[in-house]
Amino acid sequence: MLKIALIYDFDKTLSESDMQNYDFIKNLGISIDDFWKETGKITKEHNADKILAYMYMMVKTCKEKGIPLTKDYLKECGKNIILHKGVDTWFKRINTIGMSLGVEIEHYIVSSGITDIILGTPIYKYFKETYGCSFIYDKNGEAVWPKMAVNYTQKTQFIVRIAKGAFDVTDDDLVNKKTTSFNIPYNNMIYIGDGITDIPCMNMVKSKGGYSIALYSEGNKKKVLPLVEDKRVNFACLNDFSEDSKLYDSVKLMITNMVLRYNLETKEQEQLLSVLKEEN
Repeated sequence: MLKIALIYDFDKTLSESDMQNYDFIKNLGISIDDFWKETGKITKEHNADKILAYMYMMVKTCKEKGIPLTKDYLKECGKNIILHKGVDTWFKRINTIGMSLGVEIEHYIVSSGITDIILGTPIYKYFKETYGCSFIYDKNGEAVWPKMAVNYTQKTQFIVRIAKGAFDVTDDDLVNKKTTSFNIPYNNMIYIGDGITDIPCMNMVKSKGGYSIALYSEGNKKKVLPLVEDKRVNFACLNDFSEDSKLYDSVKLMITNMVLRYNLETKEQEQLLSVLKEEN
């Protein structure tokens, strides 16, 4: 059976804001601006990776506030994240399209956000794999060190993992092994993202024959138009996931095109095999 992968960023792609901007920062008793402003200072002062800097800021601030930064706590912080319009029903609708066309749809997250926060969201159950930043926890269950930090170009490794079925992040052999047998070929992928951290993945998927979509919020279309003009993405859509949206219609058309291409290629292969058998 044909398999198609829909791969999503999370922050501002599926959710309205960065996942820390909800209960996590609220519980710290500081403003969202102050949290990210301090993170920016850490980044510049130590010439640090931005993702590692915000993870350090999470650990540091929780210690200062006496909040145990545990996996369960982070999961709890995901429960009140506000999702974009239509996201809550999106996955069921897309899966229904797949079933009607006789294909299997798999959903994946590749995010620079925190995996354990995503775990607490009501949509987590729809993802085959969720790749994001995560912590090592000590014997008391508290975060002490980054286990995984996913920034701009590091995101692309997970596209390769999805393609090859190398889901275990410790499996370096399979992800680097040359192969012609793919779990999901790149041209059967659709990548949906909104920001600068998504550009390498968008460009990669599009260049390999898949589709990439850049999302924008109301009134901010100009921010993503350069991605279309530079041919890094196929389309730019409003971040509306509802059934009557341009995004829904676009993805439905992309899936249909993938199925038609697959059926055509299969038919051509069958015809070629038939000719070869007759010749022999």
